[in-house]
Amino acid sequence: MKKYSKLTGLSLCSLLLSACANIGSMDFPGVYKIGLPQGNIITQEMIDQLRPGMTKRQVVFVMGTPLVRDPFNQDRWDYIYSFQPGGGERGQERVSVNFVEDALVSFTGDFTPTPDDSSATTETADNPETTSPNN
Repeated sequence: MKKYSKLTGLSLCSLLLSACANIGSMDFPGVYKIGLPQGNIITQEMIDQLRPGMTKRQVVFVMGTPLVRDPFNQDRWDYIYSFQPGGGERGQERVSVNFVEDALVSFTGDFTPTPDDSSATTETADNPETTSPNN
């Protein structure tokens, strides 16, 4: 009988302790939760300003100080931005910038550069063969 009371007591304690583990995830009604932005804010305008051949200082001017600099590879910088609206799902954006000899060579991540339409117009204006056929 004493053995069963110990077993029942232990199982009751473990049940109570496991129930306490979920207290942190409970949503209390009427409690305001703030959004938590972390990291570097990354915008499409910033990505559109990046050009191959830019120096590291120019990239810092456009993008800001990188959140992560790999100590083993100084030529790769990671920009990470995460945002969790109060109680909502966390969103994350990231961009990795790669350099060779202090010059930007490529970047990868969640953003792609916007196609530049001005280069197409300057090509047709500089090349007389591609102008209108009425000439």
